[in-house]
Amino acid sequence: MVQRPEPGSIPDAPGSYQFKDAEGRILYVGKAKSLRARLSSYFQDGSSLPPRTAQMVGSADNVEWIQVRNEVEALMLEYSLIQRHKPRYNVRYVDDKSYPFLAVTLGDEWPRAMVMRGRKRKGVRYFGPYGHAYAIRETLDLLLRTFPVRTCSDNKLERHRRSGRPCLLFHIEKCAGPCVGEVGHDAYDVLVAELLDFLDGNTEPILTRLEEEMRGAADALEFERAARIRDRLASVNRAIEKQQMVAPRSEDLDVIGVAEDELEAAVQIFFVRKGRVVGRKGFVLDKVLDLTPSEVVEHVLERLYYEEPAMGMPKQVLVPVLPGDVDLYRQWLSEHRGSKVDIRIPQRGDKRRLQETVAENARVDFTRHRLRRASDYNSRARALRELQDQLELPEAPLRIECYDMSHIQGRDYVGSMVVLEDGLPNKSQYRKFRIKEVPGNDDFAAMEEVLRRRLTSYVADRERPVEERGRFQYPPQLILVDGGKGQLNVACRVLEELGLEEEIPVAALAKQFEEVHLPGRAEPVRVPRQSEALFMLQRIRDESHRFAIDYHRKLREKRMTRSALDDIPGLGPVRKKRLVKELGGVNKVKTAELEALKELSWLPDEVADAVYTKLHDRAVR
Repeated sequence: MVQRPEPGSIPDAPGSYQFKDAEGRILYVGKAKSLRARLSSYFQDGSSLPPRTAQMVGSADNVEWIQVRNEVEALMLEYSLIQRHKPRYNVRYVDDKSYPFLAVTLGDEWPRAMVMRGRKRKGVRYFGPYGHAYAIRETLDLLLRTFPVRTCSDNKLERHRRSGRPCLLFHIEKCAGPCVGEVGHDAYDVLVAELLDFLDGNTEPILTRLEEEMRGAADALEFERAARIRDRLASVNRAIEKQQMVAPRSEDLDVIGVAEDELEAAVQIFFVRKGRVVGRKGFVLDKVLDLTPSEVVEHVLERLYYEEPAMGMPKQVLVPVLPGDVDLYRQWLSEHRGSKVDIRIPQRGDKRRLQETVAENARVDFTRHRLRRASDYNSRARALRELQDQLELPEAPLRIECYDMSHIQGRDYVGSMVVLEDGLPNKSQYRKFRIKEVPGNDDFAAMEEVLRRRLTSYVADRERPVEERGRFQYPPQLILVDGGKGQLNVACRVLEELGLEEEIPVAALAKQFEEVHLPGRAEPVRVPRQSEALFMLQRIRDESHRFAIDYHRKLREKRMTRSALDDIPGLGPVRKKRLVKELGGVNKVKTAELEALKELSWLPDEVADAVYTKLHDRAVR
């Protein structure tokens, strides 16, 4: 158990503190206005601490701290340390799926509107997030008749540009046809600017312009054109109706709703811009330690605004309860935005009703999550207990690693490691291995190489400080190899060589009859056919097989699609693409004379010599 530091050694200043275990792994990261006062609260009588906090302190071996200049820096440092180390006792985000955005790629020559997920990219404007991708596609389909920007991929744009024929979207007036020169850059930029303005919530100018154009066409007796504009106006109005008006048009705000129990909390956020709900997001957080409602809101704010949100920082954030130090969070968000940001609880009127709507969404989402959690948690706990009993393990295997090999006649030999933690796949811990030391088709030798590389790294990591440990720092409670006694013997040999045979259990799952082979037992274990334990073993075995095959297929496809221009010194991907484009294809590059290559001003002479030499040596052979 961690010993209380000397009172005089702890600074009475803002900072972040870290509880660590005996191996140096960070168990918990916190922040404090006064490190001395905050840390002292952990070293009172254990019976007065909340149970999970007492468990954390009991698991820790020492505590360290980092002093900073002010509370905002302490807040930022705490969050960055949590993101880096993912401590066991800090809040964990579950069911935090990737939400889709409506994105406009402003960095492209012809900007494109599309559905996009994942990490934000430079040169792209984002709108949302939306609950479902189909909601974006429905909205975009309504807007394309009025703002006919392209939605096709870069490859498709280039293909139609070369053929000189537009696609179907041009013919149904949902694309302006930049691929065939039907629209100039200036006119296209106006379309994109109007689309962005509309998505930002400035809808009145668009509606006014369309109504004037419709009346003008009707006055000029151009009734077909007036009918087309009327249809566009109707589409725009339907798109506007999809965005619920909830506040005055000038207001930008985010509304947070929370539903919770002692273990978890469901969070819903509505993003309101120019008075309209333009996006929503939800996630569930695992409290791990005992948290007050104010502390839950603090974690939500840190999660939402640590990085610049896609929809920008709002002027106001509505919350169900205020964070413990509301002035600190107001200051932090205001510095982030560059102007004042208010955090408050709505008391009456439209904002109060909106807050209640968001809270109700959180309650409904939490109810669904708890039903899934109860069913899923019970089955996983039952499966882990059955595995412990059936395989005679010293403890329930909370971390299981499964290994498999994939190749075709010894070519593109690869191995895979997939991980189940608490019965769930942890894809961030999956690892791929390219076999380096096996010359032919030998699954036993390949399995030995993969296990030795993984376990040797683990042994080496144990001797390093926690900050310097690599990607294999966590030991499994069970190693599962795909195969029979042969693969099992290989795994046992590697464990014995590294002195880990008493620390890490191992088993092999044979495909035939789904039998489990264990060290020192002549007969395999037959796990009951309908048991949760066998289902878990089959699932991780199948996942390791899929992961290995996917990696093998990528290597094989890369090898089979290699170009004659690969591996030429000085000819990287950008130069190679430009060379092929300017000369009209790889075959034209192959037949080009050296003088023609050297005439390209952007291609250095030594690279031109290397291209010509390689291609003509290849032709001679």
